[in-house]
Amino acid sequence: MRDSILLYINGEAHHIRGEAVFTPLTDYLRYGLQKTGTKVVCAEGDCGACTVLLGRLSGEELSYKPINACIQYVYQLDCTHIVTIEGLKINGLLNPVQESMMTCHGAQCGYCTPGIVVAMCGMFAEKATCNNKQPATRQDIKDTLTGNLCRCTGYDAILEAGTLVKDFPALPTLYPSAGLVAAFKKHQAESVEITAEERVAFVPASIKEATAFKAKHPQASWIAGGTDVSVFCNKRDFEPPVIISLSNIPDIAEIKTEGEYLLVGAKATLTQLEKATRDLYPDFYQMLEYFGAPQIKHAGTLAGNIANGSPIGDTLPFLYVMDAEVALEGVEGSRWVNINNLFLGYRKLDIKPDEMITYVRIPLLKKGETLKLYKVSRRKHLDISTFMAAIRLKRNGDKIEYVNIAYGGVGPVILRLSKAEAFLMKEGFSEEAFQKAGELALLEITPIGDVRGTKDYRLQLAKNILSKFYLDVAEGVPV
Repeated sequence: MRDSILLYINGEAHHIRGEAVFTPLTDYLRYGLQKTGTKVVCAEGDCGACTVLLGRLSGEELSYKPINACIQYVYQLDCTHIVTIEGLKINGLLNPVQESMMTCHGAQCGYCTPGIVVAMCGMFAEKATCNNKQPATRQDIKDTLTGNLCRCTGYDAILEAGTLVKDFPALPTLYPSAGLVAAFKKHQAESVEITAEERVAFVPASIKEATAFKAKHPQASWIAGGTDVSVFCNKRDFEPPVIISLSNIPDIAEIKTEGEYLLVGAKATLTQLEKATRDLYPDFYQMLEYFGAPQIKHAGTLAGNIANGSPIGDTLPFLYVMDAEVALEGVEGSRWVNINNLFLGYRKLDIKPDEMITYVRIPLLKKGETLKLYKVSRRKHLDISTFMAAIRLKRNGDKIEYVNIAYGGVGPVILRLSKAEAFLMKEGFSEEAFQKAGELALLEITPIGDVRGTKDYRLQLAKNILSKFYLDVAEGVPV
């Protein structure tokens, strides 16, 4: 059992103990190491000023992705390599991204600039790793900087700077990976437990260790990506007394097709999920594209979205209509629970104190099925939902063989509309039937009004969305 977090920063090993383990990475960098290039603005993962590159073990190499350092706590980062803006010099000089930003006048106040530079360096380093010699387009730069906000430049100079970058090295060129890989493999096999000021952080090396520890500490909080809970810590003074970080548990980071299912590990990131679903569930893939910034998707997980239990969790309506199943493992064994039966109330799940989510199993779409997802929010990208709907349909001409309908944002949990489903199966596929089903939907939901929309607005959306679905499908969406 180790008593420290092993964290490499710009190639230098740090063995972190005590209270520092319970701080955001930004605090450790800025106040512990005086690496002040990593800025903090929002402290909730929205602006990207704190972007750093996070290297995790992937086979025999390290895979580097940009993440928001403000919502990554040190206890999540055992056996990782962090590269900050200070660590991106090449032979002590500015790198090509920094040179291009100077040439194009891509910075004004400069507060956001380090995060922008790091995000772009991450993209170019990945291109070099993949031996992709195609020049970056303005759209490539836009996609890379989706999670980086700048109030000064208007972005045009930044985009121009990105298109001019050439010959950026792969990160293993700057930081040879052999020593890091060897250190991480050695240390990941041993669990970590750290106590400071009556708080405990545990980083297990196996599922068995994790569930045994949870059985002894039922109040412990599971941490995977931390993109939700870390915001609560930063903004709501939430200090979980006991933390279990899943970062070192092997085997649950993969996504694969298994028979007629897509199997998603609890540690698999939303970025991995987005790539895996592109051809399998096109509407879900598109929703994930708008879900959050790259920095968020490189850390956040599907299992975390489920465990958070929010009635406006973007992935949940999709899982409901697909009749996805969640694998729960505890000290007494494992079980599968249909997600439609998992939520007992607002943020209350049918999970025993010692159980953890290990996998999510999603049926693949069958031939002839239609899946449509709808999200209404104030802006299209990176916004919290006002209302969501997912509809899965199998029909034969005007006859509906089955239809699954789930709404989010209209009750304390995601709601399946059983009355509307039964009505449509009886009445068949027609515009009138879907209009009437929309009226029935109003009897099954209990929306509230808040800053994102009034109760009446949500009721109108709930009614109209079924008519929209009919028109989308009737006008030629493949079925």
